[in-house]
Amino acid sequence: MINEPGVDRILAESADRRLIESIRRNVEISIEKHGSKYIAIVGHNDCAGNSVDRLTHFAQIRAAVKIIESWRYDARVIGLWIDEKWSVHEVTA
Repeated sequence: MINEPGVDRILAESADRRLIESIRRNVEISIEKHGSKYIAIVGHNDCAGNSVDRLTHFAQIRAAVKIIESWRYDARVIGLWIDEKWSVHEVTA
């Protein structure tokens, strides 16, 4: 598991290249050394690291998924949203 507050925003905005490269290195380690087959970009209600509305989160999650997919790892990339009741929903294109 790789945790970064507001990861959907970080990836969608692509403003902090150093942080994105750190995330990418960690994903690569997870896939190559630990055999991970899934990458989940997860946004959640009441996120302190990215305090935007639900629809903005959804757009950011979709954009983040596309960015991770462009890295061409041998893993399935999915977007997930955790709502105020802690229910998990897949965010699709």
